[in-house]
Amino acid sequence: MKRAFVTGGSGFVGQRLIAELVDGRGVPVAALARSEAAAIAIRGVGAEPVRGDLDDVRAMTEGMKECDVVFHAAAHVKAYGRLAEFLRVNVQGTEHALAAARTAGVRRFVHIGSEAALADGRPIVRADEQRPFPARPAGPYPISKGLAERAVIAANRPGELETVVVRPRLIWGKGDTSVLPEVIEAVRRKRFGWIGGGRYLTSTCHVANVVEGALLAAERGSPGEIYFLTDGEPVEFRGFVTSQLATQGVDPGGREIPRWLARTVAWLTGWMKRPPITKAALALIGQEVTVDDAKARRELGYVGKMTREAGLAEMRGA
Repeated sequence: MKRAFVTGGSGFVGQRLIAELVDGRGVPVAALARSEAAAIAIRGVGAEPVRGDLDDVRAMTEGMKECDVVFHAAAHVKAYGRLAEFLRVNVQGTEHALAAARTAGVRRFVHIGSEAALADGRPIVRADEQRPFPARPAGPYPISKGLAERAVIAANRPGELETVVVRPRLIWGKGDTSVLPEVIEAVRRKRFGWIGGGRYLTSTCHVANVVEGALLAAERGSPGEIYFLTDGEPVEFRGFVTSQLATQGVDPGGREIPRWLARTVAWLTGWMKRPPITKAALALIGQEVTVDDAKARRELGYVGKMTREAGLAEMRGA
């Protein structure tokens, strides 16, 4: 890898990825920055900021020149919001990044996808990459992530622009800016409860393992393929989240919410600007979601080097 371009470089995954590329591998990195704050964050981890956003194909094309790999980590990941915004950022933004990569002559495009692309409201149990996209995705985020993945795979041209998707499940770790902060806010506002008791299994993927898998996909991934990434064997959702919250001095309590009630609330409040719970959230954190990363381990040599114990110690500052 001679030079890399990263979208979402100021985000949770993006900053960790840039740091590993620059400090761990000595790879020069340019990264898209839509604001001065983003540019400062990107410089802070050693990359060159390229001012623009996912609507600015010209800026991305210029930034991607002389890059042989693009890592597309930018995404709209809110638990709620209008479908149009998810489509603009997650689908059109991905299409724009692909167009820029083609024009710039980039060799490899790695898309940070999500198991959410498979969410339709039913439990996801030990899913592998053969599981089809659902006919009726559970909300705007799953809809947009599925369409984005399809666009990436459709853009694959072996020998020209080769595209690969990695699908980490439940990204976590020190510096999380999405899932854990929302849980902490819900606890502090006394709006948190364990759906169905919370004692179902979940797969997880520490941010360092996301980076490991993305780098391996860039180097060894088969063009046009999808790879799940996890920390290994699934764990109980309630126990895992409780352990994360404990590193921040937060006690989630023992309040439980019947799944039927959570489903009813999601249905009745779907029109609200910020509903208490959404269909997507219920599908992704209110029931079992487990995936099989055997393909990544077999084809990429993926290990998942960061253990949950080490990741939690990092969050505690130990």
